[in-house]
Amino acid sequence: QVQLVESGGGLVQPGGSLRLSCVASGSIFSLNDMGWYRQAPGKQRELVAIITSGGFTNYADSVKGRFTISRDNAKNTISLQMNSLEPEDTAVYYCNARVVRRWGTAEYGYWGQGTQVTVSS
Repeated sequence: QVQLVESGGGLVQPGGSLRLSCVASGSIFSLNDMGWYRQAPGKQRELVAIITSGGFTNYADSVKGRFTISRDNAKNTISLQMNSLEPEDTAVYYCNARVVRRWGTAEYGYWGQGTQVTVSS
């Protein structure tokens, strides 16, 4: 099995910053693309940022210039530094990882349990 554990959510005022982290553990042969998604009440889950094992990144237009995704392959960890937070960023943030559990097997996607980020004065 593969586990993704997120941390770092909370309540912050508009203009503030938060840093989310996600650690992957378990039966992992290859940890490929990892990313952050978010889901606000009444809305669909959407991509926030993604990072490949080689460090290439992609961001949703709404967070470009404010959020930075990073990765530590040695620790199977990704982080999301969120600056200049806006009320529209309020959502549950989910970590996602594409994992190959054994050599020669297929890649599957796994999700963390989610962490709440609330931006409010």
